[in-house]
Amino acid sequence: MLNGKDAKLLRIHVSEGDTNEGRPIYESIVDLCRAMGLAGATVFRGVEGYGETAEMHRHRLLHHDQPILIVIVDEAEKIVAFIPEVEKLLQSGLIAMSGVRALRVTKGREGNA
Repeated sequence: MLNGKDAKLLRIHVSEGDTNEGRPIYESIVDLCRAMGLAGATVFRGVEGYGETAEMHRHRLLHHDQPILIVIVDEAEKIVAFIPEVEKLLQSGLIAMSGVRALRVTKGREGNA
């Protein structure tokens, strides 16, 4: 479990139009997280952004290319094992990893005090 332990925070930056085998890349990444038993993943859609090419990514009437951020927190060993697998899925993007202290809050859930 992660509660109160040092962990790694992984942020994967991609574009809305990025795909893997005809599916949005973020769906493939979240599926990979589940398959590898990672603690969890959350996908965020950005309003606007740009990367190293300086190309703007934003919502347009006929073209959707907003920035997408996938956030994952887990034990360092699991994150380190995950990175080479997710790199196989990506055509482009940015992966950023940092150290965090993970605390799981579960008050009010059935079976917990």
